[in-house]
Amino acid sequence: MRLMTLIDRLLRTRKPRNRALPLRDLRERRFSQRVGRVVETMLGRVPSRVDVWRGPLRPVPRIARRFLPKGLYARSLIIILAPMILLQCVVTVVFMERHWALVTERLSQAVVKDIAAVVDLIETEEDAGDRTRILDVAQRRLDLNISLLPPGDLPPPAPKPFFNILDGILSEEVTKQIGRPFWIDTVGNSKIVEIRIRLDDGVLRVFAPRNSAYASNTHIFLIWMVGTSLVLLVIAVLFLRNQIRPIQALAAAADEFGRGKPMPSDFRPRGASEVRQASVAFIQMRDRIERQIEQRTRMLSGVSHDLRTVLTRFRLQLALLGEGEDQDELNADIDEMQRMLEGYLAFAKGEAGEDVAEIDLEPLMERYQAEAELKGKALAFDISGDTRVTVRPNAFTRMISNIVANALRHAAHVKVTVTHDARWLSLAIEDDGPGIASDQREEVFKPFVRLDGARNLDAGGTGLGLAIARDIARAHGGDILLSDSTLGGLRALIRIPA
Repeated sequence: MRLMTLIDRLLRTRKPRNRALPLRDLRERRFSQRVGRVVETMLGRVPSRVDVWRGPLRPVPRIARRFLPKGLYARSLIIILAPMILLQCVVTVVFMERHWALVTERLSQAVVKDIAAVVDLIETEEDAGDRTRILDVAQRRLDLNISLLPPGDLPPPAPKPFFNILDGILSEEVTKQIGRPFWIDTVGNSKIVEIRIRLDDGVLRVFAPRNSAYASNTHIFLIWMVGTSLVLLVIAVLFLRNQIRPIQALAAAADEFGRGKPMPSDFRPRGASEVRQASVAFIQMRDRIERQIEQRTRMLSGVSHDLRTVLTRFRLQLALLGEGEDQDELNADIDEMQRMLEGYLAFAKGEAGEDVAEIDLEPLMERYQAEAELKGKALAFDISGDTRVTVRPNAFTRMISNIVANALRHAAHVKVTVTHDARWLSLAIEDDGPGIASDQREEVFKPFVRLDGARNLDAGGTGLGLAIARDIARAHGGDILLSDSTLGGLRALIRIPA
C-alpha cells in the first residue's frame, strides 16, 4: 500500500528539475525509481501469452503459403469447398453417432429380445413337439428362422469387419440379455445375420433378416448429401469461372500494355461492379498515358523542327561568309549541336507509334561482333533458348546498341549472355573496363548525368544513353540493373518479359 501511495504521489507531483526538493521527497523519488526499474526488469523476463504461442505457430503461415495455390480461382474454390467439406464431415459424424448407431442399437435390442424369449421358452419346454411349435411360431410371427442343432462346439470366430458397427452392437446385446456362449456371423450373407447360441442340450441357430437388426437405409442420406454437394460445387465452379474471367482478362490487358503491346480487341469492362470499375479505371489510365506520350512526342518533334531550322540558317550564313579557320570551327560546333540534338530526339523518333514484331537475336549479335572486330575489340555471345523475341524492334535494337557500344568504348573484351525462357528474356553484357562505382550506378540512369573519369554512352555528348536504354526496357515491362562483372568491369543485366 505504501508503494502504491509513493508511486501515485510521484506521478501527480511534477516539479521542475532545477528546483530543490525536500529530503523526504527526494528519498521517495529515488525509491520509486528503483521500484520502477525492478518491475520493468521482472516484466521483461516474463513472456506474455501471445509470445508463448507465437513461437510454435510462427512457421504455420510460411507452410501455408508454400502449399496453398497462388491463383485467385483456386483460392476461391478452397474458400467454398473447405466449409462445405467441414460441414459434411461434422454432419456425417453426428449422424453416425446419433442416428445410425442409435437406430442399429435399438433394432439389435429388439431382435435379441425375441431370441432371448425363444431361448427361455425352449428351456422351459422339454417335449420335442412343444419346441417345434415354438420354433414355428418364432418363424411366422417374429420372422426368425430358428433351428435346434445337436450339442457341439461353436464355430471359430469369424473375421470382424472394420467399418461394420452391427457386429459390436449385436455381440454386446447378446452378452447382456442372454449371457450364454454365442457365435455370430454378420459378414457371410449380406441379407441375413446368423447367430448360434449354445444351450444345455444343443445349439440354437438363428437366421435373422439383416434389415431387422441394422439400419440399412443410411446410404440414402449419404447419397443425398454428397449429391447435393456436387450440384452446389458445379454451380459454384461455373459461377466462379464467370467471375474470375474478367479479372484474368484485366490482368492480361495490363500485362500486354506494360510490354508495349496493343490491348486485346475484345477487352471490355465485364463481371462484378468492382471488376468493372477497375477495368474502366485501367482504360482511363491507359488513355491518359498514351495522350501524355503523344503530347511529349509532338513537343519533341516540334522542338526538333525548330532547332534544325535555326541550325540550317547558321550553315547558310557561314557558307556566305566563305572559307576560313573560324568558319571551320563554327561548322564543327554546328555539327556537334546537330549530333546532340539527334541524341535528344532519337528515342522519341524511334518509339513513337512503333508496333511490336518478332526479331532474331542471333543476327543482331553477329552484327555487334563484326562491329567490335572493326574497332579492334573482342565480343563473344552465347544464346540459350529461342532466338526469336517479340518486341518493338527499333527501340529494342537501340537499347542493346547503346549498352554494347558503351562497353566496346571502354573495354577490350565484351561478353553477351542471352537467356530466353518461357517468362523472361535476360541479356547480361559484361566487360573488362573500368566500371562504375556502386554508389553511382543509379545516378547514371538520370538524364544529362555524366560521370567525370567514368564511363558514359556518348563520350563528350548528352548523357542520355543509359536513361534512354532504361526507358526502353521499362516500356517493355522490364528493367536494367548494373553490377560487378566477372571480367572485372561492369555488368549490365537487361530483363524484360518474354
